[in-house]
Amino acid sequence: MKIMDTIGFLELNSIAKGIEVVDYMLKAADATLIMARASCPGKYYIMICGQVAAIERSMEVGAELGGRYVVGQLLIPRIHPAVIQAINMTKVPENIQAVGVLEYYSATGSIIAADFAVKSADVELLAIQLGTGIAGKSFVTLTGDVAAVKAAVESGANGAQDQAMLINKIVLSNPRPELIDSLLQ
Repeated sequence: MKIMDTIGFLELNSIAKGIEVVDYMLKAADATLIMARASCPGKYYIMICGQVAAIERSMEVGAELGGRYVVGQLLIPRIHPAVIQAINMTKVPENIQAVGVLEYYSATGSIIAADFAVKSADVELLAIQLGTGIAGKSFVTLTGDVAAVKAAVESGANGAQDQAMLINKIVLSNPRPELIDSLLQ
């Protein structure tokens, strides 16, 4: 079984260069592609996972080839599996008591904040929206009991503060079901 405990994320401001970079990254080491896609406003996001050494090598190749087009990058060893699930929006909790939202100017910020948040409190990630159709901004939505959501939102905001600009953060208790449905569309 392939161990995929580390993610690498590269954000470029050129779609064509991004397509070229992802090919080179995947050829450089044994990495699994989670996503590679164009986003607003004309950015290209690449996320890979695998073992630490492979992801380090792929990221090194990607950053070098991407050069001046690289606007954000991160490597997170021991990533919480819920972060990858939330990016792919593969799990919806049944009993939602509170919702927290962390909003950033970059996709990198949301990924870092989500990892900090889910590791710090008993919460579930609803989704991580990575900039598509929202002018390059990104946001994390998470749920749990009110105290856990408050703690997770604070931890996520504090954990990403050195690498990304937080726009806003909120915690809502007892959100309406219609709101939850709209967050997952």
